[in-house]
Amino acid sequence: MSRPLETEYAPYFGAYMTYVSEDEILPVLRSQIDELDVLLDRVSPEHETYRYAEGKWSIREIVGHLIDGERVFGYRALCIARGDTGSLPGFDQDEYMTDAPYDRVGLEDLLSEFRLVRLSNIAMFRNFDEAAWTRIGTANDAQVSVRALAFIMAGHLRHHMGVLREKYLS
Repeated sequence: MSRPLETEYAPYFGAYMTYVSEDEILPVLRSQIDELDVLLDRVSPEHETYRYAEGKWSIREIVGHLIDGERVFGYRALCIARGDTGSLPGFDQDEYMTDAPYDRVGLEDLLSEFRLVRLSNIAMFRNFDEAAWTRIGTANDAQVSVRALAFIMAGHLRHHMGVLREKYLS
């Protein structure tokens, strides 16, 4: 499989694409599970709800956001791979966080949930044929391919791991 072309995703997602230099995305998606575990392994329970500034998400909420993103990107990939031609909705990350329980869930449980969702998405991606990988659909009023969604997932996680390193764990 090759990297997605810039025409396969909205310009907004270009920032996430810059985080992914690899051409083979499935090994990246798999290795990121362990990378996130290692990164957050040193967070004490008292620090899990830490926010580096007023109005910013806690560490738990960031992991919760990653779970939400995995589910949304995975659902989009499934719909598009199956030939769904309908326009898939966007999601407002801040609105999702308003009613999310993530600050009341321990980090270990959140990381376990992330692992399960990511592994489920990897299993789904493994079964796509080449036609499914290159199929293009519409999500959040923009065209996106299945393979672009896989790369976006990887870039999205790398982006947030960078934020965690810089703002929460330094």
